[in-house]
Amino acid sequence: MGLPEEEASTLHHKYYSQYGLAIRGLVRHHQIDPLDFDRKCDGSLPLEELLKPDPALRKLLEDIDRSKVRVWALTNAYISHASRVLRILGVDDLIEDIVFCDYSNSNFSCKPETEFYENAMRKAGVQDPSKCYFIDDSRTNVEAAIRLGWSHCVHFCERGLIAMEGGKPKYIGTDIQEGDETSGITAVVNLDELRTVWAEIFRR
Repeated sequence: MGLPEEEASTLHHKYYSQYGLAIRGLVRHHQIDPLDFDRKCDGSLPLEELLKPDPALRKLLEDIDRSKVRVWALTNAYISHASRVLRILGVDDLIEDIVFCDYSNSNFSCKPETEFYENAMRKAGVQDPSKCYFIDDSRTNVEAAIRLGWSHCVHFCERGLIAMEGGKPKYIGTDIQEGDETSGITAVVNLDELRTVWAEIFRR
């Protein structure tokens, strides 16, 4: 688009805040090809240098009782990026399926849009939203799931890290101080806490 870096960052953050995903705004307002964007952005990331297998995450997923729940990944990334991340983390064989942003469709949906969650339920063959378990590192995405009646929602708010959110640096852990507990949203700072929060779905 030929924008100066600061202006591009501001636009990125604006669309991230407005749509939950920057590329959603770029496609809608600037006719950006989402597949080309994915190839040049997520597709070019040296993930093998940035990520590594996560034995603790693998153990957590292995301990979930699959006779009680099925484990799916819901992501605002495209399928190729999501699959690559799960493979590098060493948990791809423990995920039944992935609900992703279909960049091949210019009118794709993403979290926190209602259509994304409804599509996830259709794809998984779930009719009762109260049976859905959902964890996300975006409080906005968790709130959207709760509004749809997903009854087992958790905000993952890992502390002590710096992340990029909408093109802006963000200290992870601040969201949990902004009303999770008072609003009734369950928040965890370590994924292993799910063994307590969702004790009913873990093997004993």
